[in-house]
Parts: sequence; structure tokens; C-alpha cells
Amino acid sequence: MEDRCPVTLDTTGRDIHAEAASLRKQGAATPVLLPGGVPAWSINSHAAIKAVLTDSRVTKSARNHWPAFINGEIPPDWEMISWIAMDNMVTAYGKDHVRLRRLVGKAFTPRRTEAIRPRIVELTEELMAGLATAAPGEVVDLRERFAYPLPARLVADLIGMSEEARVSTAKVIDMMVDTTVTPQQAQSVLMGWRGAMADHIAAKRANPGEDITSDLIAARDEDGSRLSEQELTDTIFAILGAGSETTINFFDNAITALVSHPEQLEAVRAGRSSWDDVIDEVLRMESPLVQLPLRYAVEDVTLDGVTIPKGDAILVNYAAVGRDPALHGDSADVFDIHRADKTHLTFGHGPHFCLGAGIARLVANIGLSTLFARYPNLALAVPKDELLPLPTFIMNGHQTLPVRLTPA
Repeated sequence: MEDRCPVTLDTTGRDIHAEAASLRKQGAATPVLLPGGVPAWSINSHAAIKAVLTDSRVTKSARNHWPAFINGEIPPDWEMISWIAMDNMVTAYGKDHVRLRRLVGKAFTPRRTEAIRPRIVELTEELMAGLATAAPGEVVDLRERFAYPLPARLVADLIGMSEEARVSTAKVIDMMVDTTVTPQQAQSVLMGWRGAMADHIAAKRANPGEDITSDLIAARDEDGSRLSEQELTDTIFAILGAGSETTINFFDNAITALVSHPEQLEAVRAGRSSWDDVIDEVLRMESPLVQLPLRYAVEDVTLDGVTIPKGDAILVNYAAVGRDPALHGDSADVFDIHRADKTHLTFGHGPHFCLGAGIARLVANIGLSTLFARYPNLALAVPKDELLPLPTFIMNGHQTLPVRLTPA
């Protein structure tokens, strides 16, 4: 790593946007320290991030391309061990990535995405019925009562997971994205989600159904070579975590933004703007995913005159893309659903583009339109600046979202 003094990332996530802006000013690639003092390079500009995401010299496979991990310098109880120990399409390299992505991609075709619309509507209506039980003026945590359960229950349905197992596994996922965990907690998280997935897969082997897990088990058991047992376990977990956690935080951020800009909410409800406008502006302004650990330089990679040496770890800051002044000018920090250019990379770019993007957009559209049709005057119960951020630099959301509901 270059002689520049590395920046220690704020594990509490107190102000992810200010941190990204500060890092961006230091250059296209900036040395940082992850939990445990592990060095990496932070990429915080749109141009540099887009280049990294499509560069064949950058991979996501620690077991193939991160010497610190391969040589045992990264301890098994490292605070972020779950993110690099996974063996699935998220971390696979080359032919393995193509093989795994092709298998999983069958579950996310446009036809299958549209087929789950009735279930999204059903879940949304169930949650609306629950909100309707709130007393007039009662403060409701909308993250707990709506933003969290809608995507979490939907993804659990997709993989055929029982509600009891989902609730249990959710605690592990919440800890996994928390970058303030101790080494002891990190090890228990890794063991926890692997154990939970093994139990879930065993249950589906005994009672297969019409779900992604059963489909992947069939592919795994067909000849024993298409999908290893660990790939199966880690792939199901990746679908559960990625499909729920990001959309939970999307709803959190979208609701916060809309109630903080009532004139823009009214424009959507009056048909002058669309829910797609809202979705893309929220994804630009408040990417639910901040930084997804990790990528690695297979060879020396030069970005804007800065060389990332072969074998070094790389951390891409997705939340920084939409707020890059080089892309969106002086208004990059302004929420405006009317802006013509809402470019973002929240769903990724290149070979790792999110397979579930279509489902995420569908559930976002149905969820937001239904919520605000039922509660057009929904309001925060505390000032916006008093909402507490999640203790993480991986995800972007709030610990709670207290609101007061006023039915239409």
C-alpha cells in the first residue's frame, strides 16, 4: 500500500456520506483500515467504481486472490469473516461464477418475477391490516412493522423457509452487517448462519417444494458435481441476506425521504411523477448498500494515477456513486425525484449485477404505492436528524423509523 496514511473507517456508520465525500477528495483509490486494522483500498468516485466493477483484473474470490487470507494472516474470528468465507456466486471467480450464476439466474427470470406479484400484494395487505390496529396518534416503528417484514418474508417464501426459521436467521443477518461486532461475535455469526442454512436445506431435502432451495438441491443432487454442498449452503444464504437486507433499508430510506419532502410525495400521488422516479432517486441518493466486502486485485490495477498492488483488498462504496459531484454536479446531495439523470450503481454493474433487481423494483413499487395510498399524511414522530443510523458501514438505514399514521 502507498505511503499515504490510511483512514480508519468508522465502524459505527455515523455519517457514511460525509466519510465518502472526504475519501473521494483524497483520490480515486484511498488506503483505509477495516476492523482489526486490516488494510484495503476505498473506491469512492463513479468513474473509478464503474471501472473496477468491469475490470477482469479485479475479483471477489478471497480464496483465490487475497494472499492475506490464503496465508492465514486473516484470523478465523476476524470481524468481517462471514463476508469473505462464503463460497457462492457472490465470491466465485471465472467459470465457477458463470456456473453458479446460471443456476441461480433461472429463479429470477422476468416471467418468474411477475409470477410473485400476487404474493407481494398479499403480504403488503397483511402488513397494512396490522398497521390499521394502531391507535390514533400512536407512534409506530415502521421499520419493524413494514420495511423489515415485507421483503424479509417475501425472500423467505422464495427460498421456502419457514417463518420460525426466518425469524431465527434474521438475528444472525443483522449481526453480520453490524461492523461493530467483536471477534467472538463474528465467529458465532459465521457458525450461526451456516448452521441455520444446513438445517433449512435438510428440511427442504425431506420436504421439497416449489422454491429456489428445492431447485438448487435438485441441481446439487443430480450428479453431485454441479453444486458443492458448501456452495449450496452459501448461495441460499446470499439470496436470503441480499434479497432482504437491502430492500429493508430501501423502504426505510424511501419513506424517510418522501415524508421529508411532502411536495414530491404529492407530485407522485397526483401522477405528475412516477414511483419509478422515486425508486431511482432513493437508490441514487441513499443507496441501501454502502460497501460490500470485498474485492481483490489479481494484478496491479491503476486508477487515475494510483496503483493498487496485486493481492490488495478493495472496498467499493456504492453509496458514494450517486452523490459524486463529477456525475451529478452541485445538486448531488439534493433529493429530487424530478431530476432527469438519476444514474446510480446500487444494483451493481458488470458480471455481478444483481439478479434480483427486477423483484426489488416490483416489491418497492407495490409496497410504497400501497403504504402512501393508505397513509398519505404519514409523518415522522421525531426530527429526521434524530433518527439513529445502523451501526455499520456496509448498510445504510436507521435502527428504528418512528412515525405517526393518519389514514386517508
